[in-house]
Amino acid sequence: MKKDLGLYIHIPFCVRKCAYCDFLSWKGSEEQREEYVRALEQEILSYKEFGADYQVSTVYFGGGTPSILEGEQIERIMEAICRTFRITGKPEITLEMNPGTALREKLELYKRLGINRLSMGLQSVKNENLKLLGRIHTYEDFLESWRMAREAGFDNISGDLISSLPGQTLEEWKEELEILMETPLEHISVYQLILEKGTEFYEKYGGHEELLPDEETSAEIYLWTGKYLKSRGFEQYEISNYAREGRQSAHNLRYWERKDYLGLGLGAASMIRNMRMTNTRSWDKYMAYCRDPRKIREEVEFLEEPRQMEEFMFLGLRKTRGVSRKEFYRIFGRELDQVYEKTLRKYLDQGLLKESRDRIWLSDQGILVSNQVFADFLFD
Repeated sequence: MKKDLGLYIHIPFCVRKCAYCDFLSWKGSEEQREEYVRALEQEILSYKEFGADYQVSTVYFGGGTPSILEGEQIERIMEAICRTFRITGKPEITLEMNPGTALREKLELYKRLGINRLSMGLQSVKNENLKLLGRIHTYEDFLESWRMAREAGFDNISGDLISSLPGQTLEEWKEELEILMETPLEHISVYQLILEKGTEFYEKYGGHEELLPDEETSAEIYLWTGKYLKSRGFEQYEISNYAREGRQSAHNLRYWERKDYLGLGLGAASMIRNMRMTNTRSWDKYMAYCRDPRKIREEVEFLEEPRQMEEFMFLGLRKTRGVSRKEFYRIFGRELDQVYEKTLRKYLDQGLLKESRDRIWLSDQGILVSNQVFADFLFD
């Protein structure tokens, strides 16, 4: 029986670098994009022998902005994937897109190619916020992109939002989500703004935290978001993700459940049989060795059992369902409550964790301090 696999395809190009973004991305010329697609095709095809042992159930085009590529370039990438890997009967194939790059012809082609899920980088429904963030689109562009996607046949569309923007209040955030609900979506991701070093936002606000919402306001925004979206038919299934019934991101769940995935492209990360690997971020090195995955991999690490246990906990606890004692025992042959006895008792007593007979999960208050909780599941 073939093992299950997910593919992540990194497209590092975008129209313009956003003010908050620290991802591996830049504008790139048309010639550079074409050179990259040719190299990416070669890397994908180099996995022919490896792919024989797997069947692919999820594919995720991320970036950058994958929709910046020409339609025929996406088609060539999909053809290389289909030549290399066996695809399951009903795969989830997601493509991230910027509303400012949507074209009817591209959307119709995506659908023909088997892409069946779109993740739209909306970020805000207010044009003044989009301008602040450095986005190239307006809210009206998003509405038009959504309409064209529906007309092209897409019935699984996700929208990304960023909360806790400079000067944002709870009332302003409520208005954002209420406006968003006027446009039916199947999935919503809400990420609180983080100031990352090397970004415009870090330079502008890094030494002026008073310009950002305080911790209390950010907590109110987060907790209200979950309650409001639940009232509108969305279930929170992960710290930052909400979905209508049956519309959770199967590919992203793969990350939190430590299932195998192969990253393809510049800087793409993989996790195969407890081996974590990252492709080089060097353009020259990637171009020179794209046909030999061994030469473009960096940061290769086999996770020993203690690291596997740590990841089981801090990745699994990101899900609102949390982690399973039975699953922990099935994988490691040890009782979760014995391995993490002191840590579990500490946070259960503090009310930051909750439990049932089999499962352990973060409470609402636990989510607010999740990084602190996760850190305590690391072994010394």
